[in-house]
Amino acid sequence: QVQLVESGGGLVQDGGSLRLSCAASGSIFSIYASGWYRQAPGKQRELVARITSGGIIIYADSVKGRFTISRDNAKNTVYLQMNNLKPEDTAVYYCNAAIATIEAPGKYDYWGQGTQVTVSS
Repeated sequence: QVQLVESGGGLVQDGGSLRLSCAASGSIFSIYASGWYRQAPGKQRELVARITSGGIIIYADSVKGRFTISRDNAKNTVYLQMNNLKPEDTAVYYCNAAIATIEAPGKYDYWGQGTQVTVSS
């Protein structure tokens, strides 16, 4: 019913930049909140940034001042601009969205397949 497709990951050097995109498709009625999480090898998945439909944004302390989350409601797409990347940012980045579909009431969490971000020192 709903798919989240991520793009934009890759390999970058210390101090470089990447922009991740996550496009939602399917029978979407409304997207309440969208966000990015990441999971490094041997670690738990953690929140990176999240934005609500009303524009409220939160960031993990480790990325404040370096990452920027934004969304294009017309395209059902959320972005993560990552600047001044560090080796410790290396992880699989997952898109997440709380979405209400046309067929069913209520909102449910959906996840993308993940995209690898690798920062070399």
